[in-house]
Amino acid sequence: MIKNPKDTALKNRVMALLSSMTLQQKVGQMTQAERTTCSPEQAKKYHIGSILSSAGSCPGNNQLQDWVEMNDAYWMASTEKDQNHLGIPIIYGLDAVHGNNNVNGATVFPHNIGLGAANDTQLIKKIAQVTAKEVLATGVDWTFAPNLAMARDHHWGRCYESFSEMPAITSQYAAKIVDGLQGQLSENAVMACAKHWIGDGGTHHGIDHGDTILSFNELQALHMPPFQAAIKAGVLSVMVSFSSWNGDKCHAHKFLLVDTLKEKMDFNGIVISDMQGIDYLADDFYLGVAKGVNAGIDMFMVPRNWPMFIEHLLSHVELGTVSIDRINDAVSRILTAKLALGLFEKRRPRDRKWSNHDSFGSIAHRLVAREAVRKSLVLLKNEHNILPLSKSTRVLVAGKSANNIGHQCGGFTITWQGVSGNEKIAGGTSIWQGINDITKHAQLSENGAGLDADPQQHDVAIVVIGESPYSEGMGDIRDDDKKITDVGSNINGQVKLLKAYGHSIELSKLYPEDLQTIKNISSKGIPVVTIIISGRPLIVDQELAHSEAFITAWLPGSEGQGVAEVLFGDFNFQGKLSHSWPQLSQPKMHESDKNDKSYQPLFSYGFGLNYQ
Repeated sequence: MIKNPKDTALKNRVMALLSSMTLQQKVGQMTQAERTTCSPEQAKKYHIGSILSSAGSCPGNNQLQDWVEMNDAYWMASTEKDQNHLGIPIIYGLDAVHGNNNVNGATVFPHNIGLGAANDTQLIKKIAQVTAKEVLATGVDWTFAPNLAMARDHHWGRCYESFSEMPAITSQYAAKIVDGLQGQLSENAVMACAKHWIGDGGTHHGIDHGDTILSFNELQALHMPPFQAAIKAGVLSVMVSFSSWNGDKCHAHKFLLVDTLKEKMDFNGIVISDMQGIDYLADDFYLGVAKGVNAGIDMFMVPRNWPMFIEHLLSHVELGTVSIDRINDAVSRILTAKLALGLFEKRRPRDRKWSNHDSFGSIAHRLVAREAVRKSLVLLKNEHNILPLSKSTRVLVAGKSANNIGHQCGGFTITWQGVSGNEKIAGGTSIWQGINDITKHAQLSENGAGLDADPQQHDVAIVVIGESPYSEGMGDIRDDDKKITDVGSNINGQVKLLKAYGHSIELSKLYPEDLQTIKNISSKGIPVVTIIISGRPLIVDQELAHSEAFITAWLPGSEGQGVAEVLFGDFNFQGKLSHSWPQLSQPKMHESDKNDKSYQPLFSYGFGLNYQ
């Protein structure tokens, strides 16, 4: 089977299909609808090119079989040929951003911020390969990953989706992830999607959907290298950013989408919009459709208003406000990606090799995740070499996140905003469960706040604190909502704003109970080992001062046992900060600021202790 998207034989197949398609069929291929708004029968009727699950949208009881049956129904409807249908297979997409985090029982890996600290390219490839298998187990062929953003402000609610504040690690990872997901484009592969093009991690004040204010040379130097690496590795799709560049929406930016991405960088795959991304280009959705198409977007994520999108785009072509050449370019890219991925030759989902496969959530997959947890931990403080702990040490385990797998996993886990507790995530271990498995001399604080700490019974306490789950704009931290007006007034188009997560990146202000828990224990003379669960570096000056040792575990995912294995010395720390850690006097400093004499983060980029 020919796999190279640039191969002449593949191009000939695309042209043959394109020449036989009606305008309605072409526009249908450019449309991506949400599963809850578009039945298999509707998908066939309107020639829909793709279906997605928005985060938290799942069939049935969210079991493997439910997913396979749903995908099988869409597949069979789309591939049925008759006088009005060519039988072009639909491609289903979802946000498998740290494993197939949508499905009950999946292996959930650490979020990207932790994997950046691990700085292990071979591990990253293994994670991508496992993720591909767990996506294929559901009958799905497309994941909207990897996120290649450079998070430049810890106030940004998507900071944990960023491997690093600098492009070096992310660029190395990009090629490995694409290779791990897409491989040789065989039955073991899913389509990868590099996102978000471009600069979403650099928005002013860290506001999601905000404005990245940089020269083109700065944008190119800081934000584009990972995308260049992904394109070189053959990534088949790129998702556009909700954000703007110097006031102009990326979703309507022909210079960025066509002149730069498609032509200068020679990207030949699908450019897909983000969720309802064109809704914010104009007050009138009709005008927004034309702006998005003419800017160079090929497939449109229009989960609810897809019938209106189809109607409007047909009208624009008929009126000449969108050219048929632009339509043909978009559809040829979509068909090329589908052919390169081998969709036309694939069996129906229920008959595929990996569908319902027993490797889903398996011990073998979870061992890879545990390795990732161990390697992503960063030791920031270890006074008097209190770590590693002896397995005979009498330990009190406290803090709100000590026995909470939902908190460990963070956002984009089962639901869009994540979950709390252990009940909604099948499989895996909390940090407490991992500790309890290693030593029988551990006790879980009954109230979580450490009020039961007793120097006569406890030699040391492990306190697990930090953030509760969030995703996207609902994770933004804004100390002053006037900044929204400041940013929004300079953007050409609408700005979607969500309620902020908080108003300070000081942990003691976000969660004062965390510091109190540490003090409840340390005030009794019991040394405290603090573990912070968070999607970003936070100001922790006070918590650090009251702790004998301090570890950032980021958002480690479902395998909390990996944390315990390092605490008790079965493995050494090896994680290094891929994001500078702020202090109270300087909340925003980056590796690229090193030449500035004011560069004084609490812990520099690349910092990380170990057992010596």
